Order: sequence, then structure tokens, then C-alpha cells
Amino acid sequence: MPVAEHHDGFAMYDSTLSEWNAVKMGPRRDVIGRLAGAVRRNGMVFGASSHRAEHWWFFEGGMQLPSDVKEPRYAGLYGPASPRKTRYEDESQPDPAYLEDWLGRTAEFVEKYRPQLVWFDWWIEQPVFEPYRRKFAAFYYNRAAEWGRGVAINYKNDAFPAGTAVLDVERGQLDTIRPTFWQTDTSIDKRSWGYIRNPDYKTADSIVDDLIDIVSKNGALLLNIGPRADGTIPEEQQKILLGIGDWLAVNGEAIYGTRPWKVYGEGPTQVVAGSFKDTARPPFTAQDIRFTAKDGALYAIALARPIGGKVVIKSLAEGSPHAKQPIRSVHMLGSGAPLKWSRSADGLTIELPSPPPTDYAVAFKISPVGTGMVK
Repeated sequence: MPVAEHHDGFAMYDSTLSEWNAVKMGPRRDVIGRLAGAVRRNGMVFGASSHRAEHWWFFEGGMQLPSDVKEPRYAGLYGPASPRKTRYEDESQPDPAYLEDWLGRTAEFVEKYRPQLVWFDWWIEQPVFEPYRRKFAAFYYNRAAEWGRGVAINYKNDAFPAGTAVLDVERGQLDTIRPTFWQTDTSIDKRSWGYIRNPDYKTADSIVDDLIDIVSKNGALLLNIGPRADGTIPEEQQKILLGIGDWLAVNGEAIYGTRPWKVYGEGPTQVVAGSFKDTARPPFTAQDIRFTAKDGALYAIALARPIGGKVVIKSLAEGSPHAKQPIRSVHMLGSGAPLKWSRSADGLTIELPSPPPTDYAVAFKISPVGTGMVK
């Protein structure tokens, strides 16, 4: 999902509302248009983000220093460069002209490129944006209905009422199941959203674990990578992405098209809820189990390779209020080997006959136990 416009005021698409865009200067290419075409040709869903709201104050620092931010001929790029805070330390609120321009720009790239996802950064939650948020949502959802295409808006914090758009938690997670669908956006790099020297990359293992935890709580993971200036993906990032893909090739059945179960999981490791907490938790263990459900089957995923070749799932113990039906079968995804398993008051104990088929989390398909899924 590319950035249609960041808070630097430069549109990466063919805008009729500003000369400061990638078609008229710079690369002289319709970056968003080209990416939209490439994404769709490869069978993927195209979305784009807008950070335009923060542009109201983004260049305010340039007003305090000798710079070209103050030159009238560059007003179309730098915008108002207003102070973010007033003298009373309240947020500075955009004026009607700026808000109308924000609405026009956002509607323009939706109309031109028909993204199925529009991701907004945090500052549109300012009260003065509220009627303009509603106008945009009505325009976007109505146009999508005319296109016959499903769409969604991503927002942060309280910018939209629950159920009207998809909550996004930046670089963080939730610690419980959310009844309405939500999303995490995070980066493959712990310190950056772009390509930098001396990166500190997350491991494929830790990203897979976060993905499983998020899906078990009715969420989705939006993962950012940082290409080089020439558009190539660094080899180390490729290796991480391929590692995630290898895990999904074996265990994707436990992720794709699933719904949350009655509880998201069990285990000793606590997820720290909230934004910018994606590196706060310790590594998950084999005792940390997450559940998903689909087509009458339950998937139980141990978030690390089991020690001693054995997994005990306490939530599936005899007498558990979550799983009153008998268990008929237990299979390990990616393996055709038969499993020895037993159920007692302590839990469902599964013995692994050989090393798991993947290096990371291990997924089991269990049926039937009653899905009890969030609708």
C-alpha cells in the first residue's frame, strides 16, 4: 500500500489540485497510478494512505528559521506551516479552506485510482475534521457501491465511530478479542519505515508470532518494508519475507479466512496493548497458544517449537467451558504423520512424532470442539 501523499505536501499521483506532484516534477511519473496497475495485475488488492491532515503544521519549524518555507512562491508545497500548538498548548485547528482542500485531494485520488483501502494517519481525529471525515466516508462508500467493490477506511484512535471503519493500531497490538475487525500496521525494521543504514530488523519468527496473535484477536497485519532508492528490496528483507511466506505455505489454513474462537489463547507471555509497543513483549514460548476457527474446525497454534515434543492445551481440558464437545481428531498442519494425543482435566496433550514441518510456530487442526466464533 503506497503513500498517496505524506505530510510533506507532495502528491505521488496526478493531481489537478496542486502542481506539486510526481507527474509534473521530480520523477515525472504517476507513481500511484503505476503501482495501482502493477498491484492489480498481480491479483492483489490496491490501497493507499494519506497523511495530508498533518501538513497543516508539518513545516512550522521552517517558519522559525531562515528557509524557503516563508516564500510565497512555494506556498503550494509548504502550505500554511501553522504552529501545531497554540499559546495555551491546545492543538491548532485547520481553517475551512484547508479542510475543503483536504477533502478535495482525498476524494480526487479515490476517484482516479479507486483504492479498496484508504489509510489515514492520526491527526484527522482533530474535532474540526469531523464533518469532513463524514463527507469523505459517505463519498467513498457510495462510490464503492457504484463500482461494485468492497472498500475500507483505516483510522487511528477515535477518528471514526466503531463499526464505521477499521481501527488501526500503529506498531502495536490488542490484548483481547475485538468484536469488530481491526488492524495492526508495523514495519519490518524496529526503528524505521524506510531504508536506512544499520537497520534493526525483526525476525521472520517474531513477525509470524505477531501475525498469529493479531488474527486470533480478530485483526489483520499490515507489514511495511523499506525498499532502496532504486525500488529494490534489500536481500535481508527478502529473506524475512520469504521466511514468513514459507510458514504460511504450510500453515496458512490456520490464518486465511479464519475467525476468532471463544478465547484468543492461553500462556504466560503478556502482550502489551497499545500503539508503539511492538517490541515491548518478551519472546513467545511453546506454552503460548493462540486459537482460530474455520468450517467447524479449531486451530491451536503453539507460538514456539514445543520443547520435549509435547504440547499441552489447557483451554481444551475435559470439563472446559470452552470445549464441551468431544474431540475426534488432531492433525499437525504440514505433516501427514499420525499424532498421539489424550485429553484429561489438565488439558489436551499432543505428542509430536518428529520435528515440526516449520521452524517457527506449530499449528494443529482439531475437530470438533464447537467453534463459538465471533460473527
